[in-house]
Amino acid sequence: MIAYIGLGSNLNDPIAQVKRARQAIAAMEGVCEQGFSSLYRTAPMGPPNQPEYVNAVMAVATERSPYELLSALQAIEAAHGRVRTGERWGPRVLDLDLLLYGRYCIRSQALILPHPGLAQRPFVLYPLAEIASPALFIPGHGTLGELLRRCPYEGLVRLEVGDG
Repeated sequence: MIAYIGLGSNLNDPIAQVKRARQAIAAMEGVCEQGFSSLYRTAPMGPPNQPEYVNAVMAVATERSPYELLSALQAIEAAHGRVRTGERWGPRVLDLDLLLYGRYCIRSQALILPHPGLAQRPFVLYPLAEIASPALFIPGHGTLGELLRRCPYEGLVRLEVGDG
């Protein structure tokens, strides 16, 4: 199964945090990296007076279930010092979001797929477009190409070119 993962950080050397998370994800059993986007600097969505984020998207082929993959991503966050305080969109050492898992649609207390907000967030859509076809179908929203046409590029600054 192909899954897409959003990576983000705005604390403790965010570029290094995202790169280390990429390595940790690629090293997971039952996971094989298929692509990695450029790194982008973006303004935070949440509370004011926090540092800018560094974001990227990673494509993986996986044998893990969506719940197993989510659990492994949360373990990587914890290993990198992420503490879940309950503050929505606050500063984070590392934020790993399971964005898509094939064409699965899941609505449970533990997991929502596709990830909520994916369709409106340039810091997700533009990195995703670097490693996925514009024809990628996002359940409940249409194709990636359609979403990009409705989502301005504003506020993104590409820091490092990805290796797709």
